[in-house]
Amino acid sequence: MKDVAARAGVGLKTVSRVVNSESGVTPDTERRVREAIESLGFRRNDSARVLRKGRTASVGLVLEDLADPFYGPLSRAVEEVARAHGALLINGSSAEDPDREQELALALCARRVDGLIVIPAGHDHRYLEPEIKAGIATVFVDRPAGRIDADAVLSDSFGGARAGVAHLIAHGHRRIGFIGDLPRIHTAVERLRGYRAAMADAGLEVADPWVSLGPTGPDRVRPAVAGMLSGPEPVTALLTGNNRVTVTAVRVLAEHHHPVALVGFDDIELADLLGITVIAQDAATLGRTAAERLFRRLDGADDAPARVTLETVLIPRGSGEIRPPA
Repeated sequence: MKDVAARAGVGLKTVSRVVNSESGVTPDTERRVREAIESLGFRRNDSARVLRKGRTASVGLVLEDLADPFYGPLSRAVEEVARAHGALLINGSSAEDPDREQELALALCARRVDGLIVIPAGHDHRYLEPEIKAGIATVFVDRPAGRIDADAVLSDSFGGARAGVAHLIAHGHRRIGFIGDLPRIHTAVERLRGYRAAMADAGLEVADPWVSLGPTGPDRVRPAVAGMLSGPEPVTALLTGNNRVTVTAVRVLAEHHHPVALVGFDDIELADLLGITVIAQDAATLGRTAAERLFRRLDGADDAPARVTLETVLIPRGSGEIRPPA
């Protein structure tokens, strides 16, 4: 750093300001410092910076599944906000396993990340209380924390599902099935609640065979869809609880001999070309909002934890507008 200062003809504090993207440096001075940095191959000593400031300029992101297309835009948005704050993002997948979520979150804390953004797999996050008290800012996204009071940024799963079912009812459907995720997952519960609320609003009974919750793999979803389409009172429409369920449902419906209406929760790739009506979440805004809240905490905000709920959008494309057989 001294060599950079000497080459640029400035003081050490000026070099520090340029390296850390701080204000108070003229454009001409910044240019000379950056030219000196490039010529000398200078690299910031992050270990020394940690000792001096007590922060690592890194944050952790615990996702459900890095391979899930829904989490791509969310992760990218978090990374962009982190980068704007000069921080590195480290992420990993819990694979919807509460034990793995805890292991991963605590491993990130042990590596002294400044903050955590968590998409929870479990229902008890008291294991993070010592870390939060020690100063690790924590924000939950997509689902709220369990048994602790913490910031959360969520989509309106209840309202979105309610709107999707109301849309199907408005197009003449009375026998509507719901296929969702595992019943221990907050979003699955909220979407089922929205489905039931819309049916109740219309004075419609829900038959037990019309509801199926469980793993989202094809091995479970395919027979669930097939079962709802058969029997003495087959459904004429489906609300699918997430993108993975929707993909399998589309495959099954393509093989069915009668048209069946479909509204899927989450947008999916090629849905616009395939004409699939969806309830779209803004995954990027979820991630950005959570990350901005995290860095607000890291900058010293100490107001009470809050829950932010983002609206969903119903996008009609054709599949949700199919009318039932006469």
